[in-house]
Amino acid sequence: MAEGQDQDGDLGTRLAAGASVGASDALFALMDALGRVSRAMYPPCLPALAACLDEPAAALSDRQAGLDVPLRDVAALALRACEGIRQAGDADNPMLDAYRALRLYQRALALLVEAERRPEVSRFLLPAAMRGDAALAARLALPGPPGTGVSHHDNDLRERGGYSVYVPPALDGAGPGGRAAPLVVALHGGLGHGRLFLSNWVPLARVHRFIVVAPTAVGSTWSLMEPQVDVGHIAAVLDQVGARWRIDPARLLLTGMSDGGTFTLLSGLDDGSPFTHLAPVAASFHPMLLAMTDPRRVARLPIYLVHGALDWMFPVGVARSAERALTAAGAAVTYREIADLSHAYPTDEQAAMLAWFLTQPARGRPDSDPDGDAGPSSGRGPGR
Repeated sequence: MAEGQDQDGDLGTRLAAGASVGASDALFALMDALGRVSRAMYPPCLPALAACLDEPAAALSDRQAGLDVPLRDVAALALRACEGIRQAGDADNPMLDAYRALRLYQRALALLVEAERRPEVSRFLLPAAMRGDAALAARLALPGPPGTGVSHHDNDLRERGGYSVYVPPALDGAGPGGRAAPLVVALHGGLGHGRLFLSNWVPLARVHRFIVVAPTAVGSTWSLMEPQVDVGHIAAVLDQVGARWRIDPARLLLTGMSDGGTFTLLSGLDDGSPFTHLAPVAASFHPMLLAMTDPRRVARLPIYLVHGALDWMFPVGVARSAERALTAAGAAVTYREIADLSHAYPTDEQAAMLAWFLTQPARGRPDSDPDGDAGPSSGRGPGR
């Protein structure tokens, strides 16, 4: 879903005008508000961010009895997330508690993704500009072949080392004669989980028909000190997905957030990596990494580097140094520094990232998109 927009306009304006607001409208408005808060989670702003949730949380609280399962469960998680963010300001470690509360929002979003077949949920999961597209809505309502949609493989929230995958129902790459599909592998941040991180990419995957895989690290985070542990894990996941679906070998994107972004660089720069494109977000970087990398792997390698100017965990100077070092090493770097982004995965940047992925040649090879379905316009360049 698009950041910064309620499903049917600004909730506060509608309430003030005395307009009727249904239970599902109130739920989706609160989910949008939580998405904006998660993007802007900057320590000095925590009280103000919590206050932004008061009105939509109150509107949902008054109406949640009108929801059925699973939307009632989504609402309960969203309201608990709001309460956790409010209470985080009084905690010994406010940011830690705030991120724990946002995990409840991530669980709520994951439940919505599981319910994508419901018309109101399907519409909410669309980019805002596409929510009135009747032809698209009709296509997304069609049932897909077995195995499409969301599936989880040894990836309960209590498990490590599994993976979750989303295959668009409209994908026509099920058999040997089908279209080879682009593949996005998305790596969660430290202490995160692939089952929850998958939801970030599902809205665009539904529309543009690519496969998304979200592995869960073997340990509590990615094996930065022993890369082969999770490199082997990801390779096994790719083998399993590739055995079921026809994957385009020239369109393999590895992206990740925080520790996942760092591991994207650490593993993706290795000369044995199968990935054709890398997109680290809010990642750490040390120049020594390039000293251990085969220059032939880096040369012309497409890298989409995203960092928030307000990142309080890995200051933006880290990303600027990475951009300079990777460019000097010969990589084809697209650098996006986002002025109002904190330490977060910016879903509003994904349309540009996707367009780059589907159009940027892999290490100088010709564009392999057979349908010319290059997704949304890119808007590349620094966002300072």
